[in-house]
Amino acid sequence: MPASTTTAPVVLTAKALLLDMDGTIVNSDAVVERCWRDWAVSHGLDPQEALKVVHGRQGYATMAVLLPERPMELNHAENAVMLARETADTDGVVPVGGATEFMAAIEGLPHALVTSADAALATARMTAADLPMPAVRVTAESVAASKPDPEGFLKGAAALGVDPADCIVFEDSAAGIAAGRAAGMRVIGIGPRAAAHAPTTHTPDLTSVQVTAAQDGWIRVTVTPAVTPAG
Repeated sequence: MPASTTTAPVVLTAKALLLDMDGTIVNSDAVVERCWRDWAVSHGLDPQEALKVVHGRQGYATMAVLLPERPMELNHAENAVMLARETADTDGVVPVGGATEFMAAIEGLPHALVTSADAALATARMTAADLPMPAVRVTAESVAASKPDPEGFLKGAAALGVDPADCIVFEDSAAGIAAGRAAGMRVIGIGPRAAAHAPTTHTPDLTSVQVTAAQDGWIRVTVTPAVTPAG
């Protein structure tokens, strides 16, 4: 879908915020690309093509997309190895632009981390990026289905006691944006991957996102400048 650029603020209100991790608040692209390039080459796959589908999904689900004929138990076994490698490798893991200020702004407001990483990987990357870990979090161990299934976001909303329609998702990937939309939530796309996948609005990073507490328990989110889907 084509997009049009505007400098007018986009203002959304919500009862809770649901945050993806990788690519949204934590820039872990360097690690992801190192690990998945090696995996793709070891399986005779084009690394560039593989990297187009790795973001947003749990590793076993990515492997299933790239090697559709392979037994799922092999994907789960290799994903365990991949998770261990990714957890040990934090070189180049940094906050997304504006993430430190964003996380400070939402402290005390209803929010949850909803990530395809497992708990160990989420802890390693949030620590490496020096970002506070949300008290409510939905990790890979918490769900039966990976994004783009909406299960994770729905569980995040339930854990916070908020109707899905009153949640705003922050996401960077096609799979994550699809999951948020399938959960009936509005989605703020973060970063270069997000704009092409029809989020509610999009911004290059978190520096142009302002969060304030509004009346009656509502949260006001202002995105400016923003990119909104055309048509």
